Amino acid sequence: MAKIETPRPIRGTQDMLGGTSEAFQERFAHVVAAFDRVRKLYGFQRVEVPVFESTAVFARSLGESTDVVSKEMYTFEDRGGDSITLRPEFTAGISRAYITEGWQQYAPLKVATHGPLFRYERPQKGRFRQFHQLDAEIIGAGEPGADVELLVFADQLLRELGVSEGVTLNLNTLGDAESREAWRGALIAHFEAHRDQLSEDSLDRLHRNPLRILDSKDPRDRPVADSAPDIDAYLTDEARTFFETVTAGLDAAGVAWERHSRLVRGLDYYRHTAFEFITDRLGAQGTVLGGGRYDGLIENLGGPSTPAVGWAAGIERLAMLIDRPEIAGPTVAVIPMGEAAEVKATGIIADLRRAGVACDMGYRGNMKKRMQRANASGAGWAVILGDDELARGEAAVRNLGTGEQQAVALDALIEKLAAL
Repeated sequence: MAKIETPRPIRGTQDMLGGTSEAFQERFAHVVAAFDRVRKLYGFQRVEVPVFESTAVFARSLGESTDVVSKEMYTFEDRGGDSITLRPEFTAGISRAYITEGWQQYAPLKVATHGPLFRYERPQKGRFRQFHQLDAEIIGAGEPGADVELLVFADQLLRELGVSEGVTLNLNTLGDAESREAWRGALIAHFEAHRDQLSEDSLDRLHRNPLRILDSKDPRDRPVADSAPDIDAYLTDEARTFFETVTAGLDAAGVAWERHSRLVRGLDYYRHTAFEFITDRLGAQGTVLGGGRYDGLIENLGGPSTPAVGWAAGIERLAMLIDRPEIAGPTVAVIPMGEAAEVKATGIIADLRRAGVACDMGYRGNMKKRMQRANASGAGWAVILGDDELARGEAAVRNLGTGEQQAVALDALIEKLAAL
């Protein structure tokens, strides 16, 4: 009979079990716990949206011509013949739910979520094809104070995670619709005058998405992109005032920022504030958290004109910045020898756990092997229980750090260990 070949895991996914993976899982859980703690301080409700949506939700929100839609989405036809896509980001699904679930009645609505996302892209440090993000949105608030609140929220999260050192908030304005359209026209004129110096990708973007040329990574594009006009010359008075209000709010809240006039969002529904928190500790792809104001998205999805602003952060990438935590083993290792001792130990270990004491028990092996496993587990104490101890109504409690051992009556064992 031919040997059955086990399928390999899909590239860009990961399986994790114990050891170094357990340390990463601890950091991952720490990121999520901090996010939940901080979002409650800021009054953000937890929201859940499906892990898959109609493909049109993402095509309309991300743009048919973007790399995410054209190259990176996991899209398939379901049994009913509908085109379905695994979510590549949260904002589109939350915006769709805002329209279809009647959440307009709660505006301004502050929501937050976290979970898995899927993109078919080249895996790299801290990036996977199945990855996880934190997400925070304020929908229905057109005031600059909403932008400030989200940015202060993000800053506090990074501080509480202990990763704010060496992370810089890069900030820009994309202006209002009038400002953006005037800037877009100036950029097209500039790039047309130097089209012979642009890469093929940038020539493709020139009329369709000229702002994206500004953040091109192709070295052929950099001289032309670097000499392109900034948006400042095209800002309306209203747009300039909006940005000044945001920066004044950040200053008042003690959040450091740097102006980055080349930070853009290519899609037309983005307005005003665009931002990224950047670090040099993750290689070239150093963004740990990013977002901006997307006042035109909900209208793009068929809803009413609705201002909104939000951000997302990769959990894996944040977890990589956190110092490795100590992995806590069981506090107590219970070592029974003999059938009667194992039955008694089952009750003891259940009572210890109910009392909030982390403990474990080996299923097999002689006394020496079980003690070796107890020491290797990192437990502080061992409870040794055999026929002789049962006959005396007691257990031997050993300090695995010092080797000291004492006899403890069984009816006082739980209280004693809980105190230790």
